[in-house]
Amino acid sequence: MAKKKEVVDLKPQNITKEELEKLQTIVSNINKYQMEIGRHETAKHGLCHQVAGFQDELKLLQSELEKEYGTINVNIETGQIIREDEQADKKN
Repeated sequence: MAKKKEVVDLKPQNITKEELEKLQTIVSNINKYQMEIGRHETAKHGLCHQVAGFQDELKLLQSELEKEYGTINVNIETGQIIREDEQADKKN
């Protein structure tokens, strides 16, 4: 009976040290920048909440001004009251 020959796999079992280091650096950079994006998104989320709070404050102030002065527009730089009927007259 003939002896069976053992087949030896000549394919490499590992990548080179340089390839591994390059791969690790790339993956590390991806992880680092994903964390940075997350940090920015968290900050953005907080800022969006602050803007929403200011918008609520503005609506409240607008309501108070409307009770005091009626339906008006206010020049944000001078505080001058511009009534809607005056604006319509200026346009015509």
